Amino acid sequence: MARTGHVKKMARGGEAERAGHVHHGAMRSQYLDGVSIRPLRNGDTETVAAVFARLGHDSRRQRFGGPKPGLSEPELAALARVDGEHHVLVAYVDGDRRPAGLARLVRQGRAAEVAFEVADEHQGRKIGSALMRVLAADARAAGIVEHHATVTGNNRRAISLLSRSARRLRGTWLGGQCELVAALD
Repeated sequence: MARTGHVKKMARGGEAERAGHVHHGAMRSQYLDGVSIRPLRNGDTETVAAVFARLGHDSRRQRFGGPKPGLSEPELAALARVDGEHHVLVAYVDGDRRPAGLARLVRQGRAAEVAFEVADEHQGRKIGSALMRVLAADARAAGIVEHHATVTGNNRRAISLLSRSARRLRGTWLGGQCELVAALD
């Protein structure tokens, strides 16, 4: 979607929310491969905290680039932000009432920074792939042409996930981290 300068209103949970460049009213829950995916409500820090609590030490280190015993209130608020530039998806797995994963996109013009978290007990079950398919489709619909991600060098799953969503993937190594750019078109 192009930036139009106007604000659309949509009813959700009895409130009108701002719909923007990426987060839009057309997105409803989707069901892929035993995984239900829905947009995160703006400010839903409980869901963000619930997924974080399901990440083990190594998963937190890989996702946040170092030790991360907890999230501060400002970090939770930032990770739960949903607006015209911030788009977040939540995944639920059949038979598990708790959120199993998150995919986050922060728009930067025609590019977007992306990040994923999947609960340790659900890793390797294609949840990240399902989230990536929906996030990439939402990004393309919004006119985003590439994803950017910073991953630790040993996070082969994240590198593989981005490569499967991209037409081209390039990486630049900076110490133990890789700056990836995935071309969507």
